[in-house]
Amino acid sequence: MPQLTKVIYTGRTHTSAGGRDGTARSDDGRLNIALSSPGSSGGGTNPEQLFAAGWSACFIGAMNIAAQKMQITLPANLSVNTEVDLGTTGTGYGLAARLNVSLPGLDRETAETVVQTAHGTCPYSLATRGNIDVTITVV
Repeated sequence: MPQLTKVIYTGRTHTSAGGRDGTARSDDGRLNIALSSPGSSGGGTNPEQLFAAGWSACFIGAMNIAAQKMQITLPANLSVNTEVDLGTTGTGYGLAARLNVSLPGLDRETAETVVQTAHGTCPYSLATRGNIDVTITVV
């Protein structure tokens, strides 16, 4: 497992004892949200939605870095739709994920190269590699 040589940023949150039905807030006050269990009638978000949002944002950053190295410009209207499944395994609970990447205007080969390069460098992709089932599709 690669060790960090330099910490760029540390996200800090506090989640109440309610866990999936509690609240979470960041130490800087920028995040302050209610949490609800998936499928419940609660008004908050859930960890799977937060994970999907974080991974999508990180993946777009990784695609931007890949595009810079390839000396191409990504379309302004690019998007990543991420789905994170919570399910059961033979021994407990697990996750699976799908990232559907839209790069309108790029030819398929270039889009696939950008996506595969990003998947090879995105910290979320690296953290999940070999741990959960991940499917990435250029749409």
